[in-house]
Amino acid sequence: MKEHILEVIKEYETIIIHRHVRPDPDAYGSQGGLAEILKVSFPEKNIYTVGKEEETLHYLRRLDQIPNEAYKGALVIVCDTANAERICDDRYHLGDKLIKIDHHPNVDPYGDIMWVDTHASSVSEMIYEFYLAGKDRGLKMSNEAARLLFAGIVGDTGRFLFPSTSEKTFAYAGELIHYDFSRTELFDKMYELSPNVIKLNGYVLQNFETKENGAVAMVLRKELLEEFQVSASEASLLVGTLGNIKGIKAWVFFIEEEDQIRVRLRSKGPIINEIARKYQGGGHPLAAGASIYSWDDMGLVIKDLEEACKK
Repeated sequence: MKEHILEVIKEYETIIIHRHVRPDPDAYGSQGGLAEILKVSFPEKNIYTVGKEEETLHYLRRLDQIPNEAYKGALVIVCDTANAERICDDRYHLGDKLIKIDHHPNVDPYGDIMWVDTHASSVSEMIYEFYLAGKDRGLKMSNEAARLLFAGIVGDTGRFLFPSTSEKTFAYAGELIHYDFSRTELFDKMYELSPNVIKLNGYVLQNFETKENGAVAMVLRKELLEEFQVSASEASLLVGTLGNIKGIKAWVFFIEEEDQIRVRLRSKGPIINEIARKYQGGGHPLAAGASIYSWDDMGLVIKDLEEACKK
């Protein structure tokens, strides 16, 4: 499949790379890492990365603004996106051919070509594997591509702590750090938090309640976010906060935005991506997300989470 994708890439003059809405470091890392590999490997091609920018990830990459006409006859590649409805920038269907590269369960097999590896720790890991498979066929690695892929791997493995981290993950990360970029600077930007976010984190730690079956729900309404002067995207950085607390099996954050309530699910064992799919979301068995549009649905999500913990 990797060789097939490379041959298809060679056929196109313009390649446009998308990723999912509300991006994380792996979304940016895989999207940008692939773009940088292709730019240095095929300097004559037009390579673009598109989507709504996430301000907290500006340190990783700034995205391109391109007209609809750029999609005419173009190859479109979507990274790290399980469901077509979660692709950021709905112009992805305007291209000539569509490739899906992902590591989530393939519940929505969209695209003309699909490379899905649910055993991969991240799509950034897959993109590095793509480079390894094609380095004797014209693919080149750059320092910037290595920085982005390393960030994506670190982000999606929780600094190599999540169960998805494999020996291959460590091996690839070990190879990537030989390129010229500052890991210290990268880690600082990935994990430093503003004083306001730290104070909100204190609120979370002081106000969580563990239910009988080890489930926890944390509600962050707009009024609370405004009180702490924290954006919804910044608040989402705190979802992993409860993971180190003894007795918790799975937890959910409800983070209110202007037009929806983001549902961020995490687990130490119970399968929670099945819950996310009930609410038009998805993700991994132990890390998933969805959206609801009424606080009346919050109780349903919590009930599903408690049932998963009970099982």
